[in-house]
Amino acid sequence: MKNVKEFVWPLIGLAAVVVSGWLLYRELRGLSLADVWTSLTSITPHRYALCLGSTLVAYAALAWYDRIALIHLGVKHVSWLFVSVTSFTTYALSHNIGASVFSGALVRYRAYTSKGLSAPQVAVLVALCSFTFGLGTLLLFGAVLVTEPDLLTRVADRVPPALANPTTARVVGAALLGFVALYVIGSLMHFRPLKVRNFHLAYPRPNVMGRQLIAAPLELIGAAGIIYFALPEATNPGFLIVLGAFLAAFSAALVSHAPGGLGVLELIFVAMMPDVPQADVIAALLVFRLFYLLLPFAAAIVVVLLFERARLAKAWRDRMPAAIPPVPSPPP
Repeated sequence: MKNVKEFVWPLIGLAAVVVSGWLLYRELRGLSLADVWTSLTSITPHRYALCLGSTLVAYAALAWYDRIALIHLGVKHVSWLFVSVTSFTTYALSHNIGASVFSGALVRYRAYTSKGLSAPQVAVLVALCSFTFGLGTLLLFGAVLVTEPDLLTRVADRVPPALANPTTARVVGAALLGFVALYVIGSLMHFRPLKVRNFHLAYPRPNVMGRQLIAAPLELIGAAGIIYFALPEATNPGFLIVLGAFLAAFSAALVSHAPGGLGVLELIFVAMMPDVPQADVIAALLVFRLFYLLLPFAAAIVVVLLFERARLAKAWRDRMPAAIPPVPSPPP
């Protein structure tokens, strides 16, 4: 049974890629590569620079996720540089591989146990980082639905009418913000720790909770900013619309466990941009994949190889027998 479970999520991810790829092909079958290339080349160097800046903001905030979790654990001896490199490697790999919770846990376990953290501590760190992301998604999506309740009318022909209703959007948005508010109150009131069988998660202190409410939205705003700056100014629907579409598409991509959200991300985002030329949307998504996924993925592979090489060299040195001290010559 255990061996079967190991193949479940990869199979789900593969199925998501196939299905979404087929649906995306139907959506974009009238689009030519020449149109997409024209859209890519029409993005000015200035806007490419803004895309790069947004990427740096997003990955800096992701490093803050890990730092916040270490503060929660009371761990102070791990440097910011090590945390930043570990976080960057974790997310660069997990965003591309899929099943981010599991692949992220493996990378973090290898890195943080080398700094003296125990397996239970790494498990809490992974859980808190995942929760921080979820908290930021709920906070921003709730805010977008309250301020832009017409967001879901952009896909009114693809969802039940009740979901596309602006009133429903406001209610859902208010509910999401209410959940975040309860979390804040729970932290301020020092609720009891959460216990599930042998798993024990202490409720974050207010100083940790406050950092979460800043770091998570900052990361998501940075990631959405890549797409926003890659879209042409003339048909750009505005940052809040882009942010809402990104949150829906990126969350669905993560839930699907498709490697890199391939197909899923594009399908949902294109559907939520009916008033933007498809070539421009695809070009912006390609820029997002390049800056947020592919380039960090390549760099992360190099980091992992260097880290494992250093660990292997250290293990080899530790196994070498100590040098035999020279035998002193007898006195004359």
